[in-house]
Amino acid sequence: MPPQPDAIDALDGKLIRLLAEEPRIGVLECSRRLQVARGTVQARLDRLQARGVIGGFGPQVDPAALGYPVTAFATLEISQGQGADVRAHLAAVPEVLELHTITGHGDMLVRIVARSNADLQRVIDRVVGFDGIVRASTAIALENPVPFRILPLVEQAAAGSGP
Repeated sequence: MPPQPDAIDALDGKLIRLLAEEPRIGVLECSRRLQVARGTVQARLDRLQARGVIGGFGPQVDPAALGYPVTAFATLEISQGQGADVRAHLAAVPEVLELHTITGHGDMLVRIVARSNADLQRVIDRVVGFDGIVRASTAIALENPVPFRILPLVEQAAAGSGP
């Protein structure tokens, strides 16, 4: 598959990883560790912020800005005693963003991303292509009107109030 025009390169990837591991690291130290000029690091950071790839210095990376605009949730039913093997399988799939074990219908809930609806089939095939997975049901997310957030909880906890 040809690279996406908005995709990041290896240096962008190393820079994002460094910031994720050490969010308070400075530009100068980043340039030293990555062995590139300080101006290069600053320009990369500015470009990544302008494109929305980095939304904060946690960093918050937007899968759509990386070329994965399709989000789906798959509910998986797994064979008894296969949980650890299924977890390891799913952890090896880059498009799996989250995995939760759940109650109710199904055993696991997986958030996955894909480059397109057509690519989603490839991702689903890879996710379910494991002997420990018995059945899968997938739902495509159309919109994310309340994206992942934590600050309201922080503010509530700081104020000492409950729900």
